Amino acid sequence: MPVRQGLAMIDDLKRLIDSRELLWAWTGRNIKARYQQSVLGWLWAILQPAAQVVIFTVIFTLFVPVNTGKTPYILFSYAALAPWAFLSSAIVDMSTSVVGNMSLVTKIYFPREVLPVSAMLARLMDLGVATGLLIVIMVYVKVPPYPLGWLFLPLVLITQILLVLGIGLASAAASVFYRDVQSVLSLVVQLWFYASPIIYPVSAVPERFRAPYFLNPMAGILEAYRDVLLYGRLPGTTFGVASAISVCVFLVGYWFFKRTEFVFADIV
Repeated sequence: MPVRQGLAMIDDLKRLIDSRELLWAWTGRNIKARYQQSVLGWLWAILQPAAQVVIFTVIFTLFVPVNTGKTPYILFSYAALAPWAFLSSAIVDMSTSVVGNMSLVTKIYFPREVLPVSAMLARLMDLGVATGLLIVIMVYVKVPPYPLGWLFLPLVLITQILLVLGIGLASAAASVFYRDVQSVLSLVVQLWFYASPIIYPVSAVPERFRAPYFLNPMAGILEAYRDVLLYGRLPGTTFGVASAISVCVFLVGYWFFKRTEFVFADIV
C-alpha cells in the first residue's frame, strides 16, 4: 500500500510539473493582485520585516539586552526574521487559496495544488526582495560573506520550502471543510514565532530542553540560515533533524491534500 501511494504521489507531481505554465501564470496573478493598487509595491516585502527588526533591536539592545556574541543584533535578528516572514505569510495565503477560488474549483479541472503552491511562490519572491536588505545590512555592519557557506543556502531554502508546502497544503485542504482553520493557524503561527530562535539565540534555551526544542524544524532551519550567512560554517546536526521533519511534513501534507481534493467541488 505505501508503494502504491508513493507511485500515485509521483504521478501527481508529474501532473503538477506538466501544469507549470498555469502555475507560473497563477503566481503572477497573485503578485499583481497583491500590489496592483499599492503605492509602495515591492517595498512592502522589505518594510514589514525591517520595521519589526528595528523594534526588536531597540528592545533587545537597550532595554532587555540579548547576548548575540560578536554579531550585531540587527543582523542576528533579520537573518531569521526574513525567512520567518516568508513562512508565516505563505502559510496564511496558502490556507485561503482553495477556499478563495471555489468558483473556479467547482467549474474547471486542473491540479488543485496549483492554487496553494502558486501562493507560496508569490511569497517566495518577497523573500528574495527581503534578502537584498540583508546583504545591505551585512555590508553596513562590515560582516564579510562566506562563499562556502552561501553554497549551502539553496539546500536550507529548499528544506524550508518543503516545510511550508506541507503545512500550507494541509491547511488549504482543511480550510475547505472547517473555516476556523485559518483562525487556529494564525494563533499557532504567533506561538510558533516565540518557540523559534528569532529574537533570541539558541544558547538562551536551557540545555535540558535543547533536544525537544529542536523538534521544532524552524529552530534547525533558522540556525542553518545563520550558520551559512553569518558564521561561515556548515549547518550542524540540528539542520539534519529539521530536514528529516520537513520532508515528512511535506509528504503528509501533500498526501492529505490529494486524499481530499476530489470532494472540494462538492463543498459549497
